[in-house]
Amino acid sequence: MNGFSKAALALLVSSVAARADVHFGNGIKIGEVDSTSAIVWVRLTDAPERRADGTPFRDSDEKVPEGLTLRDMMDSLIGAAGSVRLRYMPEGGEGIETPLQAVDPQRDFTIKVRLMDLKPATTHKVFVEGLTPDGKMTSILEGSFTTAPLPDAATHVRFVVVTCHDFPRRDDGDRGHLIYPAMEKLNPHFLVHAGDIEYYDKPGPWAMNSELARFKWNRFYSLSNQRDFHAKHASYFMKDDHDTLKNDCWPGQKYGDLSWEQGLAIFREQFPMGEKPYRTVRWGKDLQIWMLEGRDFRSPNKMPDGPEKSILGAEQKKWLFETMRASDAAFRILISPTPILGPDRGGKNDNLANKGFTHESAEVRAFLDTLPATYVICGDRHWQYVSREKEGGVTEFSCGPGSDSHAEGFSMKNRSPQHRFLRIKGGFLSVDVDRADGKPRISFRHHDVRGAVVHEETFSRQPD
Repeated sequence: MNGFSKAALALLVSSVAARADVHFGNGIKIGEVDSTSAIVWVRLTDAPERRADGTPFRDSDEKVPEGLTLRDMMDSLIGAAGSVRLRYMPEGGEGIETPLQAVDPQRDFTIKVRLMDLKPATTHKVFVEGLTPDGKMTSILEGSFTTAPLPDAATHVRFVVVTCHDFPRRDDGDRGHLIYPAMEKLNPHFLVHAGDIEYYDKPGPWAMNSELARFKWNRFYSLSNQRDFHAKHASYFMKDDHDTLKNDCWPGQKYGDLSWEQGLAIFREQFPMGEKPYRTVRWGKDLQIWMLEGRDFRSPNKMPDGPEKSILGAEQKKWLFETMRASDAAFRILISPTPILGPDRGGKNDNLANKGFTHESAEVRAFLDTLPATYVICGDRHWQYVSREKEGGVTEFSCGPGSDSHAEGFSMKNRSPQHRFLRIKGGFLSVDVDRADGKPRISFRHHDVRGAVVHEETFSRQPD
């Protein structure tokens, strides 16, 4: 062994590993931002970018091919042991340094750090330092975000909503999705991803175990368009079926060797999530948004419809009704990972726009119709639309998928009187809340993947 004992060789390998640089190949995600707090997520990696060579996964692969490891595979980005330290400060203010904290190897070498006592309606800078296990700093990552204004502040707010991405259906090559630089030009205060961020149950590979589920997340968030956007904007992340387990899934199911519990844990691990998967956040005097959880509490889709069958679950539904009634915001926006109004395509039985959930759908729609200036935004559907069931009823906006190649499952021939707008293409939705002549005003704009506005609707109301 060239003069080295096994023990000496192991010590040498350990020493080299300890000195190896660490990087932030998956960038930074800044989430759950309100007026005074935020959560920062990072992952340490052993390389600054995903692997450009190596063995590509085949469409049929359900695991790493025999005789290879994940490190051998094209597009892999392996996690690294080490520690991180954050320095953050408001613009023009003094910085605060967090204690050095080790990333968690059991959670894909990720860490989440909650920032408290932030200044409302203020842009904050964040600097994250990556240190090797022996304390050598080898990477610095910069991010920024803007905190929400206080509830009594009547100020302009702009946000964007997206859904339905995955790595194979990106439309900007190795950079990722075109919608991210397009949204960046709008300089939104925050983004809401309404779910189906990745697809475990699509080939190349099929993510039927935790190793390949994490591989898909690491591959997706190595894309530079995504990394660049999230480094500059707060985001709220929601999940749906494909990034929980598989198509139209419910609690207790499995996907290959990936259990329901693993699916939930991996999503929490990969994003700056808080304690509850459903939440509400206030952005100034005129805007409050609610983000629903559509998988964790649902009944099986095949269960007969009736009062006991639910997507939301009793606890979430009680919270939703109570908090929406109590809000004094000029505009209430409910964001759902799946449609509430639709209309949906035939044969589906997975959301409140489908016959299989008629009882709860009627309950939720009737409740929403009692609230003034309330709107629904949904993800999940692979087409853009605006729909309203009846005059005076709530209006639903589907943001559409993240690329044109992801647009499918519906046809312009299916357009109904319920549709105020229908487009079978990809893109995103932007929402602006401001005031005109003292009146609160909200504008919804559908954009194509390059940012051009393809539809717009504006509503105003008398101030309280």
